[in-house]
Amino acid sequence: MPEVMFAGPDGRLEGRYHHSDEPNAPLALILHPHPLHGGTMNNRITYTMYRSFEKLGFSVMRYNSRGVGRSQGRYDGGIGEISDAAAALDWMQMINPNSSTIWIAGYSFGAFVGMQLLMRRPEVSGWISVAPPANDYDFGFLAPCPCGGLMIAGGKDELAPEPGIRKLVDKLNTQKNVTVDYRVFDDADHIFARQADQVGEALEDHVTTMMARKSLALAAD
Repeated sequence: MPEVMFAGPDGRLEGRYHHSDEPNAPLALILHPHPLHGGTMNNRITYTMYRSFEKLGFSVMRYNSRGVGRSQGRYDGGIGEISDAAAALDWMQMINPNSSTIWIAGYSFGAFVGMQLLMRRPEVSGWISVAPPANDYDFGFLAPCPCGGLMIAGGKDELAPEPGIRKLVDKLNTQKNVTVDYRVFDDADHIFARQADQVGEALEDHVTTMMARKSLALAAD
């Protein structure tokens, strides 16, 4: 997984990028938890999602947002971090100009940033949100949400409590053409210390199902 440095809006950003052997492979961008609470691209769940997309044949990148690791700049309350995510996606699209499928996967604060990016980039076709902080951030901007995705919650998560996430899922599922695949790991807290493999398996199951469904739809046209 080669290290990459690319231009962000507030200086250079550090990432790890895997380029698929498949021509015009789908792309996936992975977003880490809150930088002020130790969130980096090396977080276990972030890394697990990265490897899962790699296993599925994607070209995939995880990166450190501004002020984290060797990335320049400083934390910007979420606003600048959305711009960092957009810059990361721009870099991936520049390297892969013919890829037509893009997924975004975020964990905790990264789920919030990822969903914000989803609303700004109509080319994104799928998303994964693990433990989105639905009680701390207003996800009302997902109106309408452009596509369905996978949402994962921990039954014992005190930082992103499951009832708040379920309320968000229920709201999204009322929207036209949006179906959220919602999975709750009853024994997981916010760290998912013993559930990393389960997160990876859920991601692979969901993405494989959705990609197969898309292929069938294209074949039927």
